[in-house]
Amino acid sequence: MSPFMRASILRLIPAAAFLAAVQVSAQTTPAADTTKSVDRSAAYYHYGLAHMYEDMAVNAGRPDFATQAVEEYKLALDADPTSSLLQDGLAELYFKIGRIREAVGAAQDQVKKNPDDTAAHELLGKVYLRSLGDMQSQQSTQMLKMAIAEYEKLAALKPDDVETRLLLGQLYGLNHDSAKAESEFKAAQKIDGGSEDVVLNMYRLYTEQGDFLRAADVLKSIPADDRSARIDFALGATYDQLRKPKDAVASYRRALDDDPDNVDTERGLANALLSDGQLDEALKLFNTIVTAEPQDAQSLIKIADIQRQQGHYDQALATIEKAKPLAQDSVELNYNEALIYDTLGRYDEAIATLRNLLEGTAHTDGKYTDGEKGNRAIFLERMALIYKEQNKTTEAVDVYKQMVLMGGDFARSGYQGQVDCYRDAHMWKEATAIAADAAKAMPKDQSVVLMYAGQLADTGNVKEGVALAKSQLSSSGKAQGDREVHLAMANIYIRMKEWAEANAELGAAESLSEKPEEKLYVYFLRGTLADRQKQYDAAEAQFRRALAIDPQNGTILNYLGYMLADRGVRLSEALTMIQKAVELDPQNYAYLDSLGWAYYKTGQYALAEENIRKANERNSGDPTIHDHLGEVYEKTGKLKLAVTQWERSLTEYSNSLPADADPEDVAKVQHKLDTARVKLAKLNAAQVK
Repeated sequence: MSPFMRASILRLIPAAAFLAAVQVSAQTTPAADTTKSVDRSAAYYHYGLAHMYEDMAVNAGRPDFATQAVEEYKLALDADPTSSLLQDGLAELYFKIGRIREAVGAAQDQVKKNPDDTAAHELLGKVYLRSLGDMQSQQSTQMLKMAIAEYEKLAALKPDDVETRLLLGQLYGLNHDSAKAESEFKAAQKIDGGSEDVVLNMYRLYTEQGDFLRAADVLKSIPADDRSARIDFALGATYDQLRKPKDAVASYRRALDDDPDNVDTERGLANALLSDGQLDEALKLFNTIVTAEPQDAQSLIKIADIQRQQGHYDQALATIEKAKPLAQDSVELNYNEALIYDTLGRYDEAIATLRNLLEGTAHTDGKYTDGEKGNRAIFLERMALIYKEQNKTTEAVDVYKQMVLMGGDFARSGYQGQVDCYRDAHMWKEATAIAADAAKAMPKDQSVVLMYAGQLADTGNVKEGVALAKSQLSSSGKAQGDREVHLAMANIYIRMKEWAEANAELGAAESLSEKPEEKLYVYFLRGTLADRQKQYDAAEAQFRRALAIDPQNGTILNYLGYMLADRGVRLSEALTMIQKAVELDPQNYAYLDSLGWAYYKTGQYALAEENIRKANERNSGDPTIHDHLGEVYEKTGKLKLAVTQWERSLTEYSNSLPADADPEDVAKVQHKLDTARVKLAKLNAAQVK
């Protein structure tokens, strides 16, 4: 049951009292003697006294008058046994003073005598739904059905009552009947199309279904000028889920304009700014929040995260220490601390922090919820990456093996991680063996089989790899899963330099891509395909199409930035793109190398050396990084070091896969090395003289 449902419709009464109450029959309240003559003046007199005593008992806090109120209602009913007003009033009084058994009995008795008595149905519905949260699961299910029955009757009796429709829709939602819930909300919308409560109920229904696009559409149905702060806040939260940070920022800003002192909205805006990469603005707002609420540990954690992304590592650690007393058991806080240690190259401390997180969240029975498994997978993957950064392949593989034991999607990630570890270490046989084991262990997992197919193609078994990939296509060739197959085959063909085949596969994949996020990878691969053919303008156009969908995609920012920098084109823009990619993932060796190369192209050689060396420390097996470092050393007069790096580059090329060792690139490095050796020989000869 969602917090919204509890907050909006439940007020608990003791379960024991209610269980006793629902078992009463109509005979609990003695049937009135309808043969008596009606004395309306006496009935009115006693009703007046009953109403007075009820007010004193309920509103003035005088429970001693409750019994007198009941007796006066009974005297009034004795004078007019046919009065629905009196019967309903007595039932309502019983409910107000907590005599649930009598309340239910009186209401049930009245419904039997008058099935269309809305007041009696309302009381029964109110009692049933307010008792839902105080029941065991089976009892709660029974009460929910009884509440639904009463409100269905009320909806039939009062078809134009918005509140009844909303309550009935909420009850259907609790009963997991989304279709009926939606029907009631739409009925309420027809009655009062401008009702904020109607819109918010429909919004919550769609968000609980995970349909955030429809949730956003419902909220946007209210014109921007008519939206309240609540609507704009909800819209901002929906854009967060849709990963549209710019739209989220705009919505939260409108909400703050209407309700400037709402801290929750400030937090929403700060987080949206952070997601949009507006780090300075986000930091400023988080600091404002912490100034107002110094105990807000979550905002302190976000501040530390921003400081880390901005490269202020000492400040980030200081902020973490400030937050620790407020949230010692915070998983996010400790994980962020591990990330900072990793960025600083304090690997042992990073590993120790992650190990403590794993031990602190471990269950002795080995059973975890999906969310707990997800967290453990994040910790394990980061630990494996840190081992990879230290070129500790065996340790990294052992960590990924722990992920395999978790099963499901985690097993897939564990196998992929092992393959990547061995590939980075140029241990091709081991990588292929693990990929084969994965395909054997998970033969029905398409992505695992495609991983094996790609590994086969990379290691020279191109026909076998392509055939295995094609075997994953459906008989129709139009299933959604076929999109992933076409993308995988396009990637194989790009690496094999079979451009026409790659283009055909991308066309097939694009025809099966409907959502923007599905098209993003198609555009990225089209950009890669064009770049590999030296069609740079076409490549840039495709990368920009992808960035229009996801402006915060580090992979695309890095690729486009590097492509521009390598050609010496629009260096300022290229540098900005790559800096953003590094902010998103400061430990990524490819991003660090790109950043160093962009600095090299702009003549900032000290920064170039610093970043390329960091990249080399995290992956010493990449020939391009050694080549770049050689360029920096040669430019700064460190010719011996340059020769060493170019020699290492050629060694790594010789150990690389054919797809990663372009003959033209290898020839360029060989030429640099030969030229440097000649220069070095001349220098040595001059020194001898």
